[in-house]
Amino acid sequence: HIQDFYPLLPLIINCRTRNSCTLRIRDLRESDSAEYKFRITTNQPGGKYKGEPGVTLSVTDLQVLVERSSTQTELKCHSSCKVVGRPSYVWYKNGLKMKEETFSLRVSVNDDNSYSCALKGHEDHPSPPVYAPKLLSVSVSPSGEIVEGSSVNLTCSSDANPAANYTWYKENEDSPKASGQIFTITDLRPEHSGNYYCEVNVDVQYLLLSVSVSPSGEIVEGSSVTLTCSSDANPAANYTWYKENLKLLQGPEGVYHFSSISSEDRGNYYCKSENKHGQINSASLFLDVQCE
Repeated sequence: HIQDFYPLLPLIINCRTRNSCTLRIRDLRESDSAEYKFRITTNQPGGKYKGEPGVTLSVTDLQVLVERSSTQTELKCHSSCKVVGRPSYVWYKNGLKMKEETFSLRVSVNDDNSYSCALKGHEDHPSPPVYAPKLLSVSVSPSGEIVEGSSVNLTCSSDANPAANYTWYKENEDSPKASGQIFTITDLRPEHSGNYYCEVNVDVQYLLLSVSVSPSGEIVEGSSVTLTCSSDANPAANYTWYKENLKLLQGPEGVYHFSSISSEDRGNYYCKSENKHGQINSASLFLDVQCE
C-alpha cells in the first residue's frame, strides 16, 4: 500500500489498482501548513520506504482587519505571507462583489453589513466575513461623585460580529491599562484622574470542520460504512456530502451511510458546512473499496 500522511487523517491507497497516488487537500487552510511525507509498504521483508526529505507546504490566509476611529471604520485585506508586486483586491459586501480594488476599504461607523476580501485572480478563496463594529459606548459605575479610596468599573460595549477584543488606555499613555470589556480600578487615588478610552478589535474566528469514516481501516465490498461531518458552527450548520462534485445528501445531521458499499463507491468524498454566516468545505476523504 501507499500511505499519504495527512494531518489527523491518513489516506490508504491500494497499489494493485493505482500505480501512483496524489494527496489532494480541498478548502486549504493555514492550519494545513506542515511537512508532508509518504511511506511505501510492500510485502517484502524490510520493504518500507519513506519519502525524504518530504515536501513543506506553506499556506497563507486572508483576514479583514478592522481599524475604527470616531468618524469612520477602515477595513484592510491582510495576508499572512508576503505578496509579490502590487496586487489588486476584490471586496464583497454581504457576499456581493464591490467595485473597489484597493487594499483598504472605508465604511461608516454605523455600517452593519458583512465584508470579506480576496486577491484578484483568486476570488474563489475569500477571507472569512467580518462585521465592522458600530459606535462604542462607554459607561462608568457607580455614577456620580467619585471618592478617593472607592472603586469604579469602566465598561466598553460594541455589537461587533464576530466577537470583539477590548483594550483600555489612559490618555497620553502608550501602554494599555487593562484588557477586557470591563476595567475595574480599586482604591482610587488622585493620580487615577484623567481621560480613559477603549479600543475594540474584531477577532476573526475560523470554523473547525472535521470528517471521519467508520469503521476505520480497510473497507471491504459489501460492508456497512458511515461518513460523518461535524463542526462547531454557531448557529448550527446544514451539511451537504459530495462525491467528487456530485451532490449526495443534504441535511442537519452530517451523516452519509452506505448499507452495502461497492467498488463503484470508490473515490473522493467531502462535505460542505453552511449557516447564515457562510460556508466552508472539508478536506477530501478517499474511500478505497477492496474486493471480497
